[in-house]
Amino acid sequence: MEIAQINTVPEIINLIKVLFTGLLAFVLAFLLTPIWTHLLYKHKIGIKIKKTDVDGNKLTYVNKLHAKKEGTPTMGGVIVWLSVFILVLASHYVFPLLANFFDISFLARLDFFSRSQVYLPLFALVTAGVLGFFDDWMSVRGWGANKGGGMRFAKRFWWLFLIAAVGAWWFYSKLGWDQIHVPAVGDFSIGLWYVPLFIFVILFTAISSNETDGLDGLNGGILIMAFSSFALISFFQNKIDLAAFSAAISGALLAFLWFNIYPARFFMGDTGAMSLGTTLGVVALLTNSVIILYIVVFVYVMESASVVLQLGSKKFLKRKIFLAAPLHHHFEAKGWPEPKIVMRAWVFTAITAAMGIIIGILGMGKIKF
Repeated sequence: MEIAQINTVPEIINLIKVLFTGLLAFVLAFLLTPIWTHLLYKHKIGIKIKKTDVDGNKLTYVNKLHAKKEGTPTMGGVIVWLSVFILVLASHYVFPLLANFFDISFLARLDFFSRSQVYLPLFALVTAGVLGFFDDWMSVRGWGANKGGGMRFAKRFWWLFLIAAVGAWWFYSKLGWDQIHVPAVGDFSIGLWYVPLFIFVILFTAISSNETDGLDGLNGGILIMAFSSFALISFFQNKIDLAAFSAAISGALLAFLWFNIYPARFFMGDTGAMSLGTTLGVVALLTNSVIILYIVVFVYVMESASVVLQLGSKKFLKRKIFLAAPLHHHFEAKGWPEPKIVMRAWVFTAITAAMGIIIGILGMGKIKF
């Protein structure tokens, strides 16, 4: 693949484009936040603390630890995906007009709404965001078959599966993708097996993001580092529009995190966790960096593994491995303060993200600076 060289004017302009897009997304999301939070508080769109787990058993730790968070507004993730959606459209339809009117050519270069790089992740971001929005709304209003409201896990799973299947079909049939890249080794064609791989990656990131979104600022910080990592990897692959898209998500997430740090003013909700997790998987697949993905968000691997192990142990061994699952709740139950768990998860992700970036970029081949 072609590698970007940061030693000429075009590459410097592209770098400025990516960074400036991230800054614009931050500003836009920051401006939208007071409007959205006003609506959330006005209409009392707050969370309800669950009393039972997925098996219907009474919770022992989590509901008590989080009782004080009852009623805190949710659906804050709308700020992120809506800001990015607005910015993508503005870059394509509004910025060129402003560039002509004010005679500022750089504005026209900020357009990052390209078919090959942005259509699919934007589709995933908005589609999964709308799905999560309805799930959050049902939870708040007490609608649905779940105790306390919301979609059953199985229903959410199949909706996510459908979104992933559409993406897999598009990649395999329309784009002709059937390869997986092993850093420093090369590309390997896996044929039709690419379809289930694609679906698995999307389901993993969407569900793991949802599971990790359980403490103030935890998932937001992890996602900022993840999307920033893939913005850098995309840039070095000369996928400048995808890099700008990833930077936009990071910028919007940074604005969200400003208000989501402990004690959170509002929560991300499924509309944020599912949409951003789904999109992260798509971005990783677009950069052919599936292996790198699992390095960057290794926290997700541990969180999901703790849930699987806990459910399996309770079903077959009739006992718990962890005091609570996912893993961050286990540390809560052991007495760790919430900010300590979050900050340590951020530090851990900063390390794994740095490892992923190094392996991902150097693994592409010889790079000249």
